[in-house]
Amino acid sequence: MTLTVITTTRDNERTIRRCLESVAWADEIVVVDSGSTDLTLEITREFTAKVHQTPDFPGHGPQKNRALARASGDWVLSLDSDEWVTPELRSELQAAMAAPGDHAAFLMPRRSSFCGRFMRHSGWWPDYLPRLWRRGAARFSEDHTHDRVIVDGKLGQLTQPILHEAVTDLEQMLGKINMYSSSSAAMFHREGRRASLATALVHGGWAFFRTYVLRLGFLDGREGFMLAVINAENSYYRYAKLALLGDKRVTGDE
Repeated sequence: MTLTVITTTRDNERTIRRCLESVAWADEIVVVDSGSTDLTLEITREFTAKVHQTPDFPGHGPQKNRALARASGDWVLSLDSDEWVTPELRSELQAAMAAPGDHAAFLMPRRSSFCGRFMRHSGWWPDYLPRLWRRGAARFSEDHTHDRVIVDGKLGQLTQPILHEAVTDLEQMLGKINMYSSSSAAMFHREGRRASLATALVHGGWAFFRTYVLRLGFLDGREGFMLAVINAENSYYRYAKLALLGDKRVTGDE
C-alpha cells in the first residue's frame, strides 16, 4: 500500500520543515500553496517536487480538496503545516494501512500546544480527527474556516497522537481570533442567522465556563485559564460581529 501525505501552506517557513521531515518516509508528498512570500516553497521543494501554487485561496476546505485531488497513493494522510508525526505514530499508521480490515478511514488523537504547553484538558485533548483514509473514501467539506473530513465508510481509531503546535504566543492567537470570528460571523450571516449584544455576552460567558470548568481547563494551569478567556473572546466577537452585520442589512449599508 502506498501513502500520499497532503498539506496546504502559506508563509509557513517556521513550521513546514518539521512537518515534512516527519513524513519524509511517505511514498508521495503533495503541497498546495496559496501565495507564500517567505521560504516556504524553497523548504517544501527539498522534500517533494509536487508543490503546486494556486492564484487564489477559496477557503481551507476547498484548498485541501485541491491537494487531495492531486494525491495518487492508495492511502491519504492529511496534515496541517504546524503538525508532525512521531516515530510511534508512523509505526501505527503503517500497521493500519497494512491491515485495515473493513475500515475506510482512521481517527487519531491530536495533542496541541498552547504557548509552549501541551494541553491535556480544556477540550483540546484527545481531539480525535479523521486524518488517514483510503483514497476516494473521504473528502473535505467546503467550509471556509472550520473544515471537516467527510468519510464514506467505517472509521477505525488509532492511539498515537499527531503533535500540533497550535499557538506559540498570545499575539498570534489574537490574530486568529479576529480572523476566525469574522469568518464565522460572515458564514452565519449568509445562513440567515442573527444575533444581539445579549447573544454575544451569553455565548462568551458559556464558552469560558465550558472550557475552564466543564472541560477541566483549570487543570491546565495558567495556560488553561488563558485559553478559556480566549475561547470566550472568540465566541463573543463572533456574535458581536454577526449583530453588526445584521444592523447593516437593516439600514441598507451592505
